[in-house]
Amino acid sequence: MCTLFTCFSLADPGAGCALAEFRPLPAGCPPCSPSPSSSYSRLQRRDTPEVTESTLPDSRLSGAELDAPDDERHAGRNRLVINILIVSAFVVILNETIMGVALPHLMADFSITANAAQWLTTAFMLTMAVVIPITGFLIQRFTTRQVFIAAMALFSLGTLVAAAAPGFEVLLVARVVQALGTAIMMPLLMTTVMTLVPAQTRGRTMGNISIVISVAPAIGPTISGLILSALSWRFMFILVLPIAIAALVIGAMRIKNVTVPRQVPIDVLSIVLSAFAFGGLVFGLSSMGESANGGMPGWIPLVVGGVALAAFIVRQLVLQRQDRALLDLRTFTARTFTVSVLMFAISMMALFGTIILLPLYMQEVLHLDTLASGLLLLPGGLLMGLLSPVVGRLYDRFGPRPLLVPGSIVLSGVLWSLTQVSPTTPWWAVLLAHIGLSAALAFMFTPLFTASLGSLRPSLYSHGSAVVGTVQQVAGAAGTALFISVMSAVAASQVASGTDAVAAQASGITTAFTYGAVISLFGIVAAFFVRRPADSDAPAMGH
Repeated sequence: MCTLFTCFSLADPGAGCALAEFRPLPAGCPPCSPSPSSSYSRLQRRDTPEVTESTLPDSRLSGAELDAPDDERHAGRNRLVINILIVSAFVVILNETIMGVALPHLMADFSITANAAQWLTTAFMLTMAVVIPITGFLIQRFTTRQVFIAAMALFSLGTLVAAAAPGFEVLLVARVVQALGTAIMMPLLMTTVMTLVPAQTRGRTMGNISIVISVAPAIGPTISGLILSALSWRFMFILVLPIAIAALVIGAMRIKNVTVPRQVPIDVLSIVLSAFAFGGLVFGLSSMGESANGGMPGWIPLVVGGVALAAFIVRQLVLQRQDRALLDLRTFTARTFTVSVLMFAISMMALFGTIILLPLYMQEVLHLDTLASGLLLLPGGLLMGLLSPVVGRLYDRFGPRPLLVPGSIVLSGVLWSLTQVSPTTPWWAVLLAHIGLSAALAFMFTPLFTASLGSLRPSLYSHGSAVVGTVQQVAGAAGTALFISVMSAVAASQVASGTDAVAAQASGITTAFTYGAVISLFGIVAAFFVRRPADSDAPAMGH
């Protein structure tokens, strides 16, 4: 049929169809007739077929402007797309922390230090932080199906290489390839959900996404411990590979295109600056521990990263005036978004720093095996999964602040309690601390995701998802690097002064938790400034 949209007039009903400004009419389409109420109408689709590359004419519509959330004719398709993305994202995010319990095994097998081994996790998160800003471009330039296939294909390839890796260097490269796919998946999921799901029920859907973002990393160590109790570390990848391939095949067959691609420029200089900025900051934090043992001073890459970050920000501020920014920083004009991003950073530092420190503490200080240390982390992960949908419904009813304030207080309290662990701490105390940490994070993630992106106007959804993902991964990588570096530096210093190795390790771990506890205090203050967004609290600037 020739009529794809209900036409409207921008100002004068007698001025003709303004749709021609957005999309040329097909041949043979009769002129549209004016409507008295058309000046108050929105652009609406009528009997629109599934969007594919072959059916898309040139358009000025943003790639984030998807089908209307309340269109019942597309409800089934929307649910299918979201469910496939959620399941696939769970699989790829799970691998972000699956190496935690395996670090002692890898340190022994490859004869490497803890500082080197933690790069299997840090490099994964750092790669995501560098790649995620580009996903805003990818989501606008390509269809949903194309972006999904690229993400899962990269992840499957990295998993295959990791399973067959002959040494540490190849394994590290494989983790980077896995991260490339993971980095694409999360912003795709977030942007799709924000546009397809009505604002009044987003909390419930974001609760399900929180399972992916928080529970998958939380149970990674447990799954790793179960595998390592009976099999080689290679099976952490061998067992995941068929699941990843199945998700790729099913998604390629069933996922539908719900985006409207358009030609958008990409700024190569911005990509280079972001790599130096985020890479320098995380590498500098990681180098702190090595510098205590005579390595390169950590302040050198930190300075490089800081200068590159400043240049990156200036570059984006200039480019966004022409709508060419790799990462549109106008997202930060929404106060709720800015405060939520700050809390994201604090939460992810606490989550990933704790996930990597607790297995080391339980195995090297308490002398628990990998299975026991993995099982001790399981209840917290399961609790987070059970709470996330409940918290989503509570958000829809009460908003973010009544959930964030108690969540941030409990998070800080748990981190302060972990500053008291020692070689004689009972295992059940560690279990209770991890359960408390998991419950606190469950009350924080869903409100933060929903309130931050909900405070933006739809044209900034893809950029907002990219900003959230970037900050989330940089903070997680920084938390991992900071906790491990502080632990290594303090332990090395105490061993050099004659302290027993186990006691020195315990002292290093408690010092690292002290850093995390101090940082968490800022999260409590920020929680009071996050409010429920209206449709958008961002200024209505052209984009």
